[in-house]
Amino acid sequence: MRRLPPLTAIEAFVAVARLGSVKAAAQELALSAPALSRRVQTLERFIGRPLFARRHQAMVPNADGERLLAQIAPAIDQLSDAVEAMTSGDEVLRLRLGVLPLFASQRLFPRLGELRTAHPELHLDIDTAAHGITRLGEGLDAVIALARDIDPALYAHRLDRNKVYVIGARALVERADPVVRPEQLSRLTVLLHREMSENLTAWRQAAGVPDVEPAAIDLFDSGPLMLEAAAQGLGVAFMHESHYLDANDPRLVPLFDVEVTSPYSYWFVCRPRALQLKPVRLFRDWLVGTLGAERTTQA
Repeated sequence: MRRLPPLTAIEAFVAVARLGSVKAAAQELALSAPALSRRVQTLERFIGRPLFARRHQAMVPNADGERLLAQIAPAIDQLSDAVEAMTSGDEVLRLRLGVLPLFASQRLFPRLGELRTAHPELHLDIDTAAHGITRLGEGLDAVIALARDIDPALYAHRLDRNKVYVIGARALVERADPVVRPEQLSRLTVLLHREMSENLTAWRQAAGVPDVEPAAIDLFDSGPLMLEAAAQGLGVAFMHESHYLDANDPRLVPLFDVEVTSPYSYWFVCRPRALQLKPVRLFRDWLVGTLGAERTTQA
């Protein structure tokens, strides 16, 4: 039998190649950054050539690294699936799902009782960490992602289309000088999600104020915290209509009468081969059917 490099070294290489940084890969594999780097170096020594172009904040696979990743990543995914199938048991189906916290709290968890009733054998392992799509096949079977579009190599089903809402504290419209004109954005702090940065640009274009700059832009990676910051009067949040409606928070109001479609949608995403797994198919079908029923009710 031909000698192979350690599986841990291969696992480390695939994680760094997919996530683009040692730090992110180390967090994914629950390792220290130096330990992960040593595993990658072990593989490079075994092969006898470097596999990455090392930059200040990133690790990008070079031509050899890209070729190796394309050849071994599918095998790693198949190995992960095989182990999962052997350890899941016959009576319990388990889905490893990546989902953003705001979608989970507003739209998923309120309906999970229906899922359990329909499929009592299906159990979810919930993961709210970042880089969900890049971790498909490595700890995650499927992801509910917020994005403009999805890599065509992946299976994706759009779950909604939304409008951009500017959400602020009720006091902003009840004060002596109410915030009612788009030009007043220049005196406000904007709260913006790191993964929805183009919502501000799209809204300013639709409002006819493309050159108006806010007083400041504060970036968040948490939708719930954005809503709370807006309610506390710390700024105005550029989010989705569904985020505002589902929050049902009397402290918040939508600002300005501007109609603009968001560049972003929620998507159900998985690798095409993952649809062969029963937990993925069951959840996908339930999720699509449930959200479709919600849209019909709201229409």
